Amino acid sequence: MSGRRTASKSKKAASSGILLRYRDRDSAYGVSRSTAIKLADTLGVSETQVIHVALAHLAKQTLPRYEVDNGPLTEEQMDEIRRLQPAGRMKVRERLF
Repeated sequence: MSGRRTASKSKKAASSGILLRYRDRDSAYGVSRSTAIKLADTLGVSETQVIHVALAHLAKQTLPRYEVDNGPLTEEQMDEIRRLQPAGRMKVRERLF
């Protein structure tokens, strides 16, 4: 049976995607299929790839790209910063403002 897909595997693979319904007209929150086709033609990719590119741009624009601070630095962390700092080059500041 190697190489053959069972019905349950096929069904599971199909259900891992999402259904995309294009809008009747373009707006700030959706595009028509004709716009998606124009984008795909312009970029030289498939409509699916257009969606991935759009989501990647939205993620980059929207999601934070840094770790959220867990509060002020501990004294151990400040000691480590002071230890790693080259002597005489910079001053370690406790506060920026």
